[in-house]
Amino acid sequence: MDNLQNIIDLKQHPINDLNSYTMQCKKELQENSILILKNFLKPEALVKLKLEAKALQEKAFYSFQEHNVLLAEKNKEWDDNHPCNVEVVSNKGCVPHDLIPDNSCLRSIYTSKLFQKFLKIVLSLEDIHPYADNLSSINYNYYDFKQQLGWHFDNASFAISLMIQSPESGGKFQYLKNARCVENNEINFFKIKAVLKNKILVDEILLEEGTLALFYGNNYLHRVTPVTSKKSRILATLNYNLKKHVKLSENARIIFFGRLN
Repeated sequence: MDNLQNIIDLKQHPINDLNSYTMQCKKELQENSILILKNFLKPEALVKLKLEAKALQEKAFYSFQEHNVLLAEKNKEWDDNHPCNVEVVSNKGCVPHDLIPDNSCLRSIYTSKLFQKFLKIVLSLEDIHPYADNLSSINYNYYDFKQQLGWHFDNASFAISLMIQSPESGGKFQYLKNARCVENNEINFFKIKAVLKNKILVDEILLEEGTLALFYGNNYLHRVTPVTSKKSRILATLNYNLKKHVKLSENARIIFFGRLN
């Protein structure tokens, strides 16, 4: 079982049950576009990852970005006040894959054939693959006081994260449904504008430590609110591709990691 029994609470989250439990998770993700599995990590594994994350934090690369919700260059056909041209702020620290220790629980989860099979069923995928570069597959992300992730749509179709440490205040995950449909090339400018002006209610989740979250981030507008405590928000992201030999773009590697390799 890839040593997962020492890391994942398989009694509460039997991902080895590829029928009943896994199909239940798949249904929940399809219905809500987000799957929240609380207490996914065993307490002892969570303690190890907290210590690991804090030991690595001094090696984190901190970036500051001003970007639009599409994470793209401004569209010259729209004015600067167009909701998809308005800039928001994202600033956080990141530790890349090549600094994650070889014996890390994160590597055990990420490379586990059982975990990958669970993901493929839940996400309705034929196969998943690690990034071809040495920076992007597993990352620790740090949000210190006043740091945040601005409103955006992901470029990747899905996101997988493990909450390692929750802040004492702020750092909440917010999202809005039905703001875009990539499959139909549809985007709701009215809703995006309302979100940016704080004139529409959004869904909000405060992820607890040890929680696994799966999310369809390319169709749902989302952000992390500014952290308002001295205790940082720390999460790990597990990043896969649908095809082999894919590298994160050089521009993205420079922005998020401060280096190409």
